[in-house]
Amino acid sequence: MEYKDTLLMPKTEFPMRGNLPNREPKMQEQWAEMNIYEKVQKRTEGRPLFVLHDGPPYANGDIHMGHALNKILKDFIVRYKSMSGFCAPYVPGWDTHGLPIETALTKNKKVNRKEMTVAEFRKLCEQYAWEQVNGQREQFKRLGVRGDWDNPYVTLQPQYEAQQIKVFGDMAKKGYIYKGLKPVYWSPSSESALAEAEIEYYDKRSASIYVAFNVKDGKGVLEQDEKFIIWTTTPWTMPANQGIAVNPELQYSVVEADGAKYVVATELIETVAKEIEWADYKTLRTVKGSELERVVAEHPIYKRDSLVVLGDHVTTDAGTGCVHTAPGHGEDDFIVGQKYGLEVLCPVDSKGHMTNEAPGFEGLFYDKANKPITDKLEEEGALLKLSFITHSYPHDWRTKKPTIFRATAQWFASIKDFREDLLKAVEKTKWVPTWGETRLYNMVRDRGDWCISRQRAWGVPIPVFYAENEEPIITDETIEHVSNLFREHGSNVWFEREAKDLLPEGFTHEGSPNGRFTKETDIMDVWFDSGSSHQAVLEEREDLQRPADLYLEGSDQYRGWFNSSLSTSVAVTGEAPYKGVLSHGFALDGEGRKMSKSLGNVVIPEKVMKQLGADILRLWVASVDYQADVRVSDNILKQVAEVYRKIRNTFRFLLGNLADFNPTTDAVAVEDLREVDRYMLVKLNKLIDKVKKSYDSYEFSSIYHAVHNFCTIDMSSFYLDFAKDVLYIEAENNVERRSIQTVLYETLLSLTKLVSPILSHTADEVWVHIPNVTEESVQLVDMPEVQEIEGADQLVEKWDAFMELRDEVLKALEQARNEKVIGKSLEAKLTLYPTADTKELLASISENVGQLFIVSDLEVAEGEAPAEAQKFSYASIVVSKAEGEKCERCWVVSPTVGEDQDHPTLCTRCADVVKNHYVQQ
Repeated sequence: MEYKDTLLMPKTEFPMRGNLPNREPKMQEQWAEMNIYEKVQKRTEGRPLFVLHDGPPYANGDIHMGHALNKILKDFIVRYKSMSGFCAPYVPGWDTHGLPIETALTKNKKVNRKEMTVAEFRKLCEQYAWEQVNGQREQFKRLGVRGDWDNPYVTLQPQYEAQQIKVFGDMAKKGYIYKGLKPVYWSPSSESALAEAEIEYYDKRSASIYVAFNVKDGKGVLEQDEKFIIWTTTPWTMPANQGIAVNPELQYSVVEADGAKYVVATELIETVAKEIEWADYKTLRTVKGSELERVVAEHPIYKRDSLVVLGDHVTTDAGTGCVHTAPGHGEDDFIVGQKYGLEVLCPVDSKGHMTNEAPGFEGLFYDKANKPITDKLEEEGALLKLSFITHSYPHDWRTKKPTIFRATAQWFASIKDFREDLLKAVEKTKWVPTWGETRLYNMVRDRGDWCISRQRAWGVPIPVFYAENEEPIITDETIEHVSNLFREHGSNVWFEREAKDLLPEGFTHEGSPNGRFTKETDIMDVWFDSGSSHQAVLEEREDLQRPADLYLEGSDQYRGWFNSSLSTSVAVTGEAPYKGVLSHGFALDGEGRKMSKSLGNVVIPEKVMKQLGADILRLWVASVDYQADVRVSDNILKQVAEVYRKIRNTFRFLLGNLADFNPTTDAVAVEDLREVDRYMLVKLNKLIDKVKKSYDSYEFSSIYHAVHNFCTIDMSSFYLDFAKDVLYIEAENNVERRSIQTVLYETLLSLTKLVSPILSHTADEVWVHIPNVTEESVQLVDMPEVQEIEGADQLVEKWDAFMELRDEVLKALEQARNEKVIGKSLEAKLTLYPTADTKELLASISENVGQLFIVSDLEVAEGEAPAEAQKFSYASIVVSKAEGEKCERCWVVSPTVGEDQDHPTLCTRCADVVKNHYVQQ
């Protein structure tokens, strides 16, 4: 007889190798065929809704690791919620308007815009956008992200644009929308106004000049021969100067130096003297800033009046305390200029060139105008010092080129009118991490009005008509009509028809007695597009609701989507569009550097999936502290793949040892299980509890570590290790064997469900191999419930103490192995000299303790331990060679080998099993 044939070795068709790059796409095809998303939604119908609203990625180019991190995190949450008592729809979305698509067409596709109408160009933009959406959609699906991929929301869809128009109309109706000439961030490279969210700061080398302004009318406070000194790093704004701002609370001194008299802030005299290199100076007198109000100085180039005004924005952090004020080129300048009635002069056009309002410098690009302007100041004797500094300067986040402040006619959303409501909404929202609340609160508190107009072609047009007298027309009637037109035809209709054909039939307005109208040609800021999604998606779709339970995006969206969504939602509904906001960091390389093609350190999701599989990428996302910036590299992914292999091998062992187990007929009642088996059930239930709480609090790395530790420490290193001696050796229906199998089955079911949101492909692959499951996918079941086991606390206390004793035994065995006393642990006999508590512990254990230690013989000795014993906290331990022969079947060294004449190479245990269960057959 071949004794090996009598062993109940593991049997399963579940493969050891994941082969994920090949297996996952086939599984995704199966999900598509079975309409898994629809089946999950059908199963959870009628449950409380949990809506995670997808922030739309921009439809341009392949997805990167930031996209993968974001989408996978969302999938964890949606999958978990649908398995834990909720109906959790997931509608993916895309942001599709804006400059990058225009740029891609003109630069990459070589489209000549001059040869076509705006409407024709927009058609090409739309076509390109859909190509990008379709490409990214397939890449997101390859990540294993489950969602309503056939019905996403896209910001260029007519129904979306129609709702966006209504948001604009509601805000206009409440008086929050206005048009005004105002300095805004302007990008000459994009020829468009920029929102604060579109500004990035980089170092720039700029001219630093100190300029003298002669006093023209000192109002009895200053003399005619005295001069103000201003400091600026933007000489090109000098032609636009209308005034000089001083702080009313500061002291100002008249200082005599180099044969002239200058006015500077008293605190800054030494700094100014050093900068301008005065050889010697003396203070003649001091006045308070408030006394200088409405003193008249003279523009050093054009000799026009430059009014001295008071402003709290003037500080002594740098400069002279006398601030060059050009209302057309700065926000503070504009505000103080409005108060004093200064002209909003902006002698710079949309391309950044000086206009004829800057005589002598017409046609020059603003940056190129710096030198001729400083030369002119020097010629006039007004330039006191010219040097160069490198400082942080605002740049266009798309073109990476410097921006300027420039006064233009723009449409604004007045944030100040409902700022308090915004701040209250921020306070009501749950933020993870908690610092998100402070970050957005401060942004809202400090932000100015939102410039929502852009001078581009590809976007949702601002739905405003103009009468003949240039009065803007925004009424309920026009908004409703335009919204309906967009829903039917899309927003391109705005550019395809004349104004009169876009207005309601028979529309009249007193400002247009001849019935002639024009239309606005600016489009809306793309943040207004995506920021309207709470209405265009959450309100538009029947399967969703507003407010959403959760928004989840990268930390850059505090200035972006979180912010714009809050502004439009509070303006329209009075409430935030979200109950909770969760943010994540950026994906960096293994050394913590930003990924860039030039560094060659870019990790591409598609490449990772082709080499390792999506589940490895998903497991990596679960492993990192995503609330901070995260690192990813080939080495990091290899480490994650090793953890995956351990988890997969655990599943394979569990499946293999349940091939002959029918849970309906073979399961052992909990109260009849051995203590060690019940102990493992308690450990399993602690895992279930921890994992579910971690899912609830979005702490996925806790799940990663808990599952990994459970598989490697609790299962592989302990329970599954000693269980082999029962599972393989004993007869099929042996009660100890069925007891272990009962625990293995519970563990397999629970573990598969617990990891399903993270290892979505592997969990489904495991599921079809589990005996007696009826559902076709693990995605169609709920999370395991925590089972109350009688006496759990006492069990844990007792068996945790045993596990500490076991750790000491393992150390003693390792030492004996190093000293060549034994080879494998089954060659060993353990002699324990226990402490009193340990003796009591061992006496209370009914299981075969030697089997638990995986040794062939165990003796609990009395008296003092011999000198050669290894001394530990729980016991002193002697390891020696076990007496007897090695059983051919179970490999235990036993003196009973040879006692059975029919089976002389077996121990009596194995001989009994073979005779009773195999020989008769």
